Amino acid sequence: MSGQSAGMMAGMRRLAGRVWPVLRLRSLLLTTLLLVAALPGFAALFLRVYENTLVRRTEAEVIAQGAAIAASAAVLWPGTSEPPPSPPGPEPDPRQSVTYEDTLPALDLRTAPILPERPPARAVQAQADKSALVASGAMMPVIAQTQRYTLASILLLDRQGLVLTGRDQGMSLAHVPEVRTALSGAGVTVLRHNDSYGLRYPLEWISRATDLRLHRAQPIVVNRRVVGVVLVSRSSAALFRGMWEDRGKIALGVAVIFGLLVAMTAVLVRAIVRPVEALSMAARALARGAPAEPPRPTLEVVEIRSLVEDFAAMAAAIERRSRYLRDFAAALSHEFKTPLAGLAGGIELLQDHGETMTAQEHARFLANMEGDARRLSRLVTRLMELAQADMRGPDPDAVSDLATVCARLADAAGDRDFSVVTELSPNLPPLAIDSSALETVLGTLIENARQAGAARVDVTAQVLRGDVLIDLVDDGPGISPRDRQRIFDPFFTSRRADGGTGLGLPIARALLAAASGSLDLLPSDHGAWFRLTVKTG
Repeated sequence: MSGQSAGMMAGMRRLAGRVWPVLRLRSLLLTTLLLVAALPGFAALFLRVYENTLVRRTEAEVIAQGAAIAASAAVLWPGTSEPPPSPPGPEPDPRQSVTYEDTLPALDLRTAPILPERPPARAVQAQADKSALVASGAMMPVIAQTQRYTLASILLLDRQGLVLTGRDQGMSLAHVPEVRTALSGAGVTVLRHNDSYGLRYPLEWISRATDLRLHRAQPIVVNRRVVGVVLVSRSSAALFRGMWEDRGKIALGVAVIFGLLVAMTAVLVRAIVRPVEALSMAARALARGAPAEPPRPTLEVVEIRSLVEDFAAMAAAIERRSRYLRDFAAALSHEFKTPLAGLAGGIELLQDHGETMTAQEHARFLANMEGDARRLSRLVTRLMELAQADMRGPDPDAVSDLATVCARLADAAGDRDFSVVTELSPNLPPLAIDSSALETVLGTLIENARQAGAARVDVTAQVLRGDVLIDLVDDGPGISPRDRQRIFDPFFTSRRADGGTGLGLPIARALLAAASGSLDLLPSDHGAWFRLTVKTG
């Protein structure tokens, strides 16, 4: 099964690679920002946030209409008690005698039940209450005017649930649940389907409230007794109508959001896209061998700034390496050319005049050829050592004792004409370098001092901020100012006639660099002063 899953995933990746378009970074950023900005709009549309607000606004309207008509009907209802005459004295504060009752909209499209269309009125044998007929006659002009401006359906019912107005006059709606609730003394609003509504716009199916109708049943209370019901019904404000009504605000919001997106995209382009493009151009220039120096971005971002700095450091390192390789190749060609030319010339002379040469000439040419061969062999050996030193990585477990290494070198190099004197602290910490590498470095410096004519080399060490500074100072003639800048260059040597390869100091510096150390030549009035910086182990 795992093999099949891996095959399916590989196939999906290949398909995605063929289908997925290769986009520019600025296009991807703009598309992402547009999608993020559109998410609230999609949420408001599909979660019915805006539409729910419209439904509740419609509910508040039908509640207000029902309450107003019920209050008007109660005033005009026959048998309403007249208020008692006011006693003499100051007028009472009306706010202290009125009880306010706030009826808040409570419908929610996500949770409210959607009832079927209101059942039709039923024919009954009962007769409508006479007081209710009188009140309904007085209320007809009010109801007509209200329906004209609100487009709502308004019916008056008596206390039996009989319809007093409209085409179903004399029939009963007492079996309707909201009417029963109102006859018990509580107003109620419900959502019902409107089966007679037909879709007029292609996108109306998105709105859930398109084919819904709100029904409000408000009791008419006279002398603390329910004498009738006002039944108000109307369709909720359509989503698209509400959006059209608020089109100015919506257009302004869209324009502001789009403007912010353009501004954000411009900032991201200047801070990210352009620096990345500049880095790409610099990389192509670097591949061609041209100078590569990417410009600093105008709007800096920490990560982009670090990337530019790292690229500049990499370009400098590549340039140094390229220059090193060019110089190395030129020097290597020169170093090999001389002994190879000597060997070729000796072979040619032996081939052409070997039979006529004397034994002394024959021996001299063979000795010269043997010397050139040995020089080539030393060059190859030192080149391999330099390559190994350059490729050598840091060993986290490498530890060496400087006193032990110096004692071994002093014993091996010391004789009647040359001595190595060490002055080391007994509390010197161990060094984070392999003992063989440290011995090679110190041995190279000591041997160079002996060959330069020194009779004594002093070795001292001190600890400074977690590093051990090792100084080697000899009493030889020193290094000329002209040669001080070149002694670490491969193949540079002042003893070429004595067989020097000019690779000893580069190998020593490479070995120290592999251990995160360094080798430097310090100014000195007499002799040579080398300083090794090595991490403590």
